[in-house]
Amino acid sequence: MTGTTGICPDHQIEAMIEGGRIAADPPILPAQVQPASLDLRLGHVAWRIRASFLAGRGCRVRDRLAEFEMHRIDISEGAVLEKGCVYLVELMERLALPEDLSAVANAKSSTGRLDLLTRTITDEGTEFDRIAAGYHGSLYAEICPRSFSVLVRPGMRLNQVRFRRGSAVLSDAELAALHARTPLVDGPAVIENGLGFSVDLRPADTDLVGYRAKPHTGVIDLDRIGHYDPADYWEELRTTDGRIILDPGAFYILVSREAVHIPPQYAAEMAPYLAMVGEFRVHYAGFFDPGFGHGPAGGTGARGVLEVRCHEAPFVLEHGQVVGRLVYERMSEVPTRLYGAGIASNYQGQGLKLSKHFRAP
Repeated sequence: MTGTTGICPDHQIEAMIEGGRIAADPPILPAQVQPASLDLRLGHVAWRIRASFLAGRGCRVRDRLAEFEMHRIDISEGAVLEKGCVYLVELMERLALPEDLSAVANAKSSTGRLDLLTRTITDEGTEFDRIAAGYHGSLYAEICPRSFSVLVRPGMRLNQVRFRRGSAVLSDAELAALHARTPLVDGPAVIENGLGFSVDLRPADTDLVGYRAKPHTGVIDLDRIGHYDPADYWEELRTTDGRIILDPGAFYILVSREAVHIPPQYAAEMAPYLAMVGEFRVHYAGFFDPGFGHGPAGGTGARGVLEVRCHEAPFVLEHGQVVGRLVYERMSEVPTRLYGAGIASNYQGQGLKLSKHFRAP
């Protein structure tokens, strides 16, 4: 594995597995390795906890469980994680990172689209989803179903981790230069602390602009793909005037107006926009892999799905309003496989789309 600054690609992750830097029982599966990340698997035990927590400096996660555990659940044969409750699950993977390598975790796309808040915590951790350089130890997933109760089993992959050496975030000037060489969006680029993107509430051929999660639904088995009728879980959002009103506490699936392109030499992460634009959160699953929206001749673009939750007050969201930004980082090397090319990529070329568990409307 080289010491080049940037995000580690698939073949470097595979080298870390072979070298024992990443270990697991049972062994890691080839399908877990993505172009710029590694999928993490649920273990066999979940703890229902009374509150979310971080281990804190000098403390192990298991030592803190005594303070917060309500009961222990064996998920070996499947178990339901109930809406509105908080759970902790030890993951199968564990790390032994070198001192110059850190990591960041995030929910997978399908996890975010189910409003399944999933965050990674570590021993001595002081931030969610951040793994310190040189970390040696276990990984845990904190899981809080927000809209739907879910059925989980060991080995399910709800979150993923990226490994990074140094800092390779593109400055606004570098991002503008990259866009000039290889267009990153299909239109003018709004570049300010990343690449801004806006919401599409005036689609060309329909008045369907999104979905809102229904408040009282059945359980979703996360192993069932293309199984559920969207009408049982989602309300369609339609508008002809290019705006909708977000209700506090409700969860929405919307889509970006821009078609986004991630060139093979780069990865991106979705980040919140300035809080002043409105009291809502725009993403729960934020990794964009190298090759997202990339065609044979370069950038063709794919829409970004927006997972939106409104906070304290109703808020009017209007067509073209900038709601988030993509932060681009350099890869240390180009991956051997790109998103949508030779791997099972559920959302390449997507538009407005629910998670893979639902049948096409």
